Amino acid sequence: MKISSLGICRLSPAVLHYRMLFSTRVFSAPQAGFRRVRFSSAILGGLAAMAWLGGCATVSDRPGDGKTARDETVKLQIVLDAWKFGPGVVDGHRGEFTDKALEFYREAKGLPKGYLPDTSNIQPYTTYTITAEDKAMIGTMAEKPEELAKQKRLPYVSMAELLGERFHTTPGFLAELNPGVNIEALPVGAVVKVTNVHRPFRVGDYPSAYPAAPKSVASIRHVYVDTKTRMLEVRDSGKLIAAFPITPGSEEHPAPLGDWKVVKAVPWPWYRYDEGVLERGERTKVYYMLPPGPNSPVGILWTGLNRPGIGIHGTTSPDTIGRAGSHGCIRLSNWDAATFYTLVQKNVPVTIR
Repeated sequence: MKISSLGICRLSPAVLHYRMLFSTRVFSAPQAGFRRVRFSSAILGGLAAMAWLGGCATVSDRPGDGKTARDETVKLQIVLDAWKFGPGVVDGHRGEFTDKALEFYREAKGLPKGYLPDTSNIQPYTTYTITAEDKAMIGTMAEKPEELAKQKRLPYVSMAELLGERFHTTPGFLAELNPGVNIEALPVGAVVKVTNVHRPFRVGDYPSAYPAAPKSVASIRHVYVDTKTRMLEVRDSGKLIAAFPITPGSEEHPAPLGDWKVVKAVPWPWYRYDEGVLERGERTKVYYMLPPGPNSPVGILWTGLNRPGIGIHGTTSPDTIGRAGSHGCIRLSNWDAATFYTLVQKNVPVTIR
């Protein structure tokens, strides 16, 4: 596999260690036996999404209280997520990113304030049967970078992590949906309740089922990274087509403001771990190449910009998107990163503001 050098996207060793130990991912390049999803065309995919999502309706901008409110929020989050307006994790909590995604959805559809998607036909939850393939994806993570560099992959470390990422939610919300169930102890064939997202993220389907955009989009698409609202927008000839919550650097290591462009998009990247870069922003001769995997410090995708070491990439901790800081780069959840991969190409302009 081609190695990409990503060392200047600085993560502190302590944060890197913590995320690797307690986050949720597995490297698995597409292998035989994984389910493959193929779409005949973008038009058919769009029609299928429209049929699944239904129409729109004017309703209260805030659902009621209790479990009903939670389930209604899950349905809203599912719809926004399916239309590529990421609400963050799908967990039934009506937070800032759900509201921001809703605002972007309204803009894209030309809808007035107070107009909400019709979710009456959406089932918020479904069931999933654990497979032997799922079990095989669970592994362990070494504690030191020199030991991590010896691993063949940076895997999911728990079944709850795997299922959380697959269904765009968190291990905590899965526990809430399955009270009294020890998800880690469930055998093959066991059934769990999960969020009914439109497109579960299966690592075996990436990138084969996530085709890159044609090269021609470089002349009509533009990515905007808003460091204040912590949202990333993708526009096509000025029209908003997608928006995702992000972590855009930190106060200590802010994302570089200005106009840039995409120079490459690398699924399943290798990561150059260099403490000199992490601590001082200087490359040294002592570094470790960490293998790919969803538990990589840059997740499942590295989209490099023409500013060395700065890129838009995945994460090991989707529940911290927009909250915890990064070191100059722009982080997306892995499922949003997979979708972002389908929207951009080399030379697409990126404005960080």
